[in-house]
Amino acid sequence: MSSLQIDLSSKVFFSAVKGIIAEKNRIIGEYLHNKFEVPYENIGVLTGPCHAEEVALERLSYLTIACEDIEKAEWFAEQINCRYIRTNISEDIFGTEIAAVLKNVFAIASGICHSLGYGDNFQAVLASNSIREIKRFVDNVHPIKRDIKESAYLGDLLVTMYSQFSRNRTFGNMIGKGYSVKSAQLELNMVAEGYNASKCIFEINQAYGAEMPIATAIYQILWKHVHAANGFAEVEKILF
Repeated sequence: MSSLQIDLSSKVFFSAVKGIIAEKNRIIGEYLHNKFEVPYENIGVLTGPCHAEEVALERLSYLTIACEDIEKAEWFAEQINCRYIRTNISEDIFGTEIAAVLKNVFAIASGICHSLGYGDNFQAVLASNSIREIKRFVDNVHPIKRDIKESAYLGDLLVTMYSQFSRNRTFGNMIGKGYSVKSAQLELNMVAEGYNASKCIFEINQAYGAEMPIATAIYQILWKHVHAANGFAEVEKILF
């Protein structure tokens, strides 16, 4: 019996996924476009800075809705605007979605550094270098004019690196304390998207060659069993 074929090419999708499809090394927008022939103007991305826990608490949150068709982005933004959710729109579906993937990798770095005893001074340098790595990578993958200081990029990175609700920071904190990846995943009991993302980004970057020492260190720590302290000792030397 033949499998049911569904035509999704005329549908409009808005993705809130902050991960990457590991088997394909593709962000969700790319996957929908390539697998189901959904045109990019029918694909939207919902990005932060925003933690679901604070939305549930009805704390004021700001979201960015990205879509190549700005009218669709504006329509979706109107649907979710409310007393405690404010929205901004963007045409940069690639940059916002890739930044949302990368910020999880750097949040793991932040957690590792905290466990290793690095202080707030180093965390600030780590964050400022992380946003530069994001810019270098997204500018190579999808070179358009964008302001990396906007909340969809820098804001989302900061909240994920610093927030008590950040799963990826918590995961990194465990790795820095000496947990194995498997043990940290079991104790966390939630998905830390930055784990798979670190490998995917490393592999994608082989074709682009963007300078990404922090992201590379996280890949080596999580996937090549480099000791966390040794990995960041090398990062220290090149951050300034």
